[in-house]
Amino acid sequence: MGRGRTFRSKERKFAQRRRARENKWDDKAPRRPYEEIVRENSEFEQYYKSQQICPDEEWGCFMAAIKENLPTAFRITGSKSEARALLGIVKGKFFKDCLLNHLQQDDDSQKKDEMEGQQKPICLPWYPDGLAWQLQLTRKDIRRSEAYFRLHNFLISETECGNISRQEAVSMIPPLLLDVKPHHKILDMCAAPGSKTAQLIELLHAEDGRLPTGFLIANDIDNNRCYMLVHQAKRLNSPCIVITNHDSAVMPNFTVTGTDGSPVMLKFDRVLCDVPCSGDGTLRKNPDIWLKWNTANGNNLHGIQFRILRRGVEMLSVGGRLVYSTCSFNPLENEAVIHRFLVKTEGAVQLVDVSSQLPGLKYRKGLAHWIPTSRDMVGYATYNDVPEKWHTQIRPQMFPPAPEDVGKFNLERCIRILPHQQDTGGFFVAVIEKLRPLPWEAAAKTLPAEGEKVGRDDSGMDAVGSSSEDKVPWGLQRKRRRIHGYREDPFVFFTEGEPLWPSIRDFYDINSLLSPTCLLTRCKEGKKKNIYFTSPAVHDIVVNNHQTIKLINTGVKSFVRCDNKSMQCAFRLAQEGLHSIFPYIGPKRKISVSKADLIKLLTNDDPKFPPEASSLDPSTQQQLKDIAQGSCVFVYQVEDSSCSDGGILPLSLVMVGWRGAKSMRAYVSVSDCVHYLRLCGADVSKYEKNKFIKNPSVPDEKNSDKTTMDNETDVKDEKREEEEEENAVQEKVSGHDAPT
Repeated sequence: MGRGRTFRSKERKFAQRRRARENKWDDKAPRRPYEEIVRENSEFEQYYKSQQICPDEEWGCFMAAIKENLPTAFRITGSKSEARALLGIVKGKFFKDCLLNHLQQDDDSQKKDEMEGQQKPICLPWYPDGLAWQLQLTRKDIRRSEAYFRLHNFLISETECGNISRQEAVSMIPPLLLDVKPHHKILDMCAAPGSKTAQLIELLHAEDGRLPTGFLIANDIDNNRCYMLVHQAKRLNSPCIVITNHDSAVMPNFTVTGTDGSPVMLKFDRVLCDVPCSGDGTLRKNPDIWLKWNTANGNNLHGIQFRILRRGVEMLSVGGRLVYSTCSFNPLENEAVIHRFLVKTEGAVQLVDVSSQLPGLKYRKGLAHWIPTSRDMVGYATYNDVPEKWHTQIRPQMFPPAPEDVGKFNLERCIRILPHQQDTGGFFVAVIEKLRPLPWEAAAKTLPAEGEKVGRDDSGMDAVGSSSEDKVPWGLQRKRRRIHGYREDPFVFFTEGEPLWPSIRDFYDINSLLSPTCLLTRCKEGKKKNIYFTSPAVHDIVVNNHQTIKLINTGVKSFVRCDNKSMQCAFRLAQEGLHSIFPYIGPKRKISVSKADLIKLLTNDDPKFPPEASSLDPSTQQQLKDIAQGSCVFVYQVEDSSCSDGGILPLSLVMVGWRGAKSMRAYVSVSDCVHYLRLCGADVSKYEKNKFIKNPSVPDEKNSDKTTMDNETDVKDEKREEEEEENAVQEKVSGHDAPT
């Protein structure tokens, strides 16, 4: 049987595409290291001077700052009970020694004092509770220098267990301005790679020991980047987050169960629109932007930025707050988008004055005038002046308000952060409050009854929301869009009659406040290996939307199958979900341990020879008499732990353990183990890896080979991180079409 004509045509096209792809990579020039990039671009300077983004007398400082490498910044997660204790470590001697280790042998006291002043960590004055810090070192300085190997180990281990988040300082601002409370329903529209999402999770869990009634939906258009988002979210182990994969410009509506049991459309209390942008505010950490910067980058993104903002406000409840942000200096991506939206909404929204919300933050007010500029660096005062060939790049909506209308929009309430003001990157933030439904939104807020057709009123509005023409730029969709990416495993929730639940409930003495319907697995058939816990609100969202929304991940692992004959229950506890379900576990599986016992359990790294129960304190041994073999919880609590500033703070630690026939052991990861030991003041030197020191038991040839391999690995890691940063900007842009 011969091949059809169509098949041959497709085969030729595929072969042509493959050859073209191979030729493209063969001809591609090698990627230039950041050190070789000349940090200059005449068009960049010409354009931003004409836009007057900073006063002329500050221009030299602005350009000098933007050509320097970006300092490292991190924040301590405020949602953990041990955050204050970790803050004491950052302020105390240990952290100081990590930074100044290379100065200990220096006899020049004047030089030592000078270097100590330069490298002293800086507490960001505008971040609440002093939990955010900036180091006068770049990531490369920390990673490639032996002097900072202890600091590097500290940051890596604490980041892995979710107690520290390394994040650019200005990137911390948008979540703070959202003013998140534990009961809020939050939407992060362009969430990946997830640093702001992690911060929103922390703010949602601000009240320790209580499960938030609110939740966070984190969305991204790129399927691969959604899994980066999952990785970030898993560090914080929240049962109140749902990760979805949709184009945020046409984000579908969510359905939830109303107070009367009927389905209603979900409206959010807080929405974060960290939209795709040209990214020239990140020049300090992405120097390759100098090579490819031009005005068309910002012009082409204006349209998609406006559509994401519009959809975000549509999904916002009346009285809710939305934060629009970019890492760009370009007013065409910032004030022009805000101005266009304010004009379209006809007073339904307003810019919020947040000048007093972050005291200590230095910034400039938003611009009221800007000059749309074409790719050939010609600026235009009005749209009538724009040649026809640039009409696809410069649109009428991009122009600033007339001088007599400037006061109507309050664009000065926007926030512009420039690198030279506080040694940061560049950023733009605007906070919007929704005063009433948008002009194109229908008055009806509830969904139609099941089986009822959606009607139209005389104005052409759907009975359930906005007009079909406003939902997507090209009008009503007649065909369901194909969902790309991997097919996710199902989310299967327990029912009240789940056969596995009674044994778990009875063994761990779980009270009736924990409903089994909040537990789920990811398999429909066969043995259930992992059981995940979600909040009741997240359960409602998943159940009502799993067929219409592409869900990527939700829930925190709480129970893991453990087929141990000596254990009465088939599931052990998981450290990831312990903080979420700990309030529901009864005293039958809790063991209070002393500091000495805790250190002994954590420092044992040989699972074949765990500590004997007889070696523990008598009080611990007494508790073990009433506890059956199997998974349990170690509880360490001290009410008078002193911190570095002389104050007193309570310290409460809980971790998964195992009660054996004659022994005890802790079930925690290495990074968690180091973290708990550090909080207890124990020695963690055996966990500190100094890759620069030769191993005396290994011949010199192998040592030199290992050093070479380590250096090569460092270079590869550095290049990989640089590429990830570049891709984080480029993929966020390329993930959307960019017509204006």
